[in-house]
Amino acid sequence: MDISDFRREYMSQGLHREALIEDPFKQFESWFQQATDSGTQDPNAFSLATHDIETGPSVRTVLLKLFDENGFVFFTNYNSQKSLHIKAFPQVAMLFPWLALNRQVRVEGHCEKISTAASLKYFATRPRGSQLGAWCSDQSEVIESRSFLEQKYREAADKFKSGSVPLPSSWGGYRIVPRRIEFWQGQENRLHDRFQYTKQSDNSWKIERLAP
Repeated sequence: MDISDFRREYMSQGLHREALIEDPFKQFESWFQQATDSGTQDPNAFSLATHDIETGPSVRTVLLKLFDENGFVFFTNYNSQKSLHIKAFPQVAMLFPWLALNRQVRVEGHCEKISTAASLKYFATRPRGSQLGAWCSDQSEVIESRSFLEQKYREAADKFKSGSVPLPSSWGGYRIVPRRIEFWQGQENRLHDRFQYTKQSDNSWKIERLAP
């Protein structure tokens, strides 16, 4: 299958230095809101890249659930492949591919667990089915069949049929604290606009334009 001719021009409004917000989190919030308003499906979905010394790099799609001036938060099983990678190598990268807007946001930084209290606060807002799912899935482990997974779900549903579902000790949140954030806006002739925010030692952010 020859896909070498799959291409299109990125026709969009340019990104200019004077239009950027000095705070990268505020800039991200602005772009996130525009992605949401545009009808982009799952605008909070991002690719998370991790690394392991034995297996090398790995990437998967996860969902952003919180963000503020302290970083970007997602939730997962603490025994999953991604969690084991993070424990060994906490430097990670994330990518938001808002292709319908000809935009990408790239983030590189340090990943760390959030507090149990913060994880519990979010866990309590999840649908009950998702709460039960966190109990029945040993994420990334090999399982014998779909029916095995469904049986474990029924067991969890029966175990917690009365009252609220507690937070599993193996489940919680991570915060990615960025040291670098790039905003990418596609332009025609592949002359894309790219601006990089880099964290400085005084906690300010240096903004630079990058060649496409």
